[in-house]
Amino acid sequence: MATTARDVARRVLARVEQGGAWATLALDGELQRSGLADRDRRLAAELVYGVLRHRARLDRALARHATLGRTPPAALIALRVAAYQLLLLDRVPAHAAVDDAVAAVRRGVGAKVAGFVNAVLRKLAAAGEPPLPDDPRQQLEVACSMPPWIVDELAAALGEPAALAAAAEALTRPAPLWIRVNRRRATVDEVRAALVAEGATVDDAATGGAVAPAVGDGAAAEPAATAPLVAATALRVTGLGDPATSPSFRAGLWTVQDLGAQYVDALADAGALPAGARVLDACAGVGGKATGLAEVVADGVVVDAADVAPAKLALAAEAAARLGLTAVHPVACDLLDPAAPLAAAYDLILLDAPCTGLGVLRRHPEAKWRLAAADVAAAAALQARLLDAMVARLAPGGTLIYSVCTFTRAEGAAQIAALRARHPTLRLRDERVTWPHLDGADAFYMARLTRDAC
Repeated sequence: MATTARDVARRVLARVEQGGAWATLALDGELQRSGLADRDRRLAAELVYGVLRHRARLDRALARHATLGRTPPAALIALRVAAYQLLLLDRVPAHAAVDDAVAAVRRGVGAKVAGFVNAVLRKLAAAGEPPLPDDPRQQLEVACSMPPWIVDELAAALGEPAALAAAAEALTRPAPLWIRVNRRRATVDEVRAALVAEGATVDDAATGGAVAPAVGDGAAAEPAATAPLVAATALRVTGLGDPATSPSFRAGLWTVQDLGAQYVDALADAGALPAGARVLDACAGVGGKATGLAEVVADGVVVDAADVAPAKLALAAEAAARLGLTAVHPVACDLLDPAAPLAAAYDLILLDAPCTGLGVLRRHPEAKWRLAAADVAAAAALQARLLDAMVARLAPGGTLIYSVCTFTRAEGAAQIAALRARHPTLRLRDERVTWPHLDGADAFYMARLTRDAC
């Protein structure tokens, strides 16, 4: 029997919900093995991310007709996939969604449970979704399928009810594809032309809006050459398909990077560093920001890309090679170890710290169901230790860029305020946030600090 888009979606969701896999990687693997056509691949992705984004809303509707806690896991996943099609997709006939779910459960669990699934879905198709709560906050939690504690964090960050609703709704939508032009190989216009020739539609960064200043304690409101730097690198692309198959991508003319992450690199202003300067991308991961820094630094500047995971650094090295960047120097190490094989002092350190990741829920909606409020304090504690370790390696007069892809105050403005209290020689020069509903970017907090020269 041939694999279908719904089969792939159910397998991916099982790996995510029962095996702890991340949806992006699990979906990529399943699609590579599936042999599905492009249209069916898109449907599989829609079902996976749709269920993860709206899981609580779907469960609320299903719970009117079933006791979900006693439903076998495979049957519950099938119910969610079908419920998403019935309630939130217009183009799928109800009978197709129901019949497919019932057949899948009959094959995988048995005829008795299949009969139960059939009854539940037919009731759901007839009744539709129950009305949303009257209370505005509860209505937002249900409509955006967002745990109350995350809504509380959003409210603390944004204040105004209208802004809260706009941000929560934006975090439930798919993220756009932003790319960063490799200015060592091409201009924005050249990359735009190449992508249009490949069948894509391309928009400028200006369509995403202006980056918003954060509420800080006297931080400068003027950007550090941020707007022109991002304008020279950022394009929003639709209709491209898999970026890895693009000829211009393979030629190293651009790489995928969210607009918020591009603002972090822009805030560093690494192009202003003199030849011979030392740069550290701490927690470099797969090298998105390290390669961004390497594209603008002067010849002879070394960018140490440090991370505790050698596998991630191997991917960073591959990315640097594809982009033709020789400045990136991967270093596998524990940043908290004073004996880590790093320079004693750096002129620029970028710490994109491990965080709760609430700002990238558009890309990783499964995080909503894995995180708890207590995780914020745990992440903030690790960030503080990493920041102290980075200050110890910051040269006099050097610049420290701190960023997190989240919106909790404990991981953002409060973290930097506490850092400055511990290290009085640090000066806050700029502090910024990005938001999906304002900028078209992931939700980032970023700060630029400098150390007194003496």
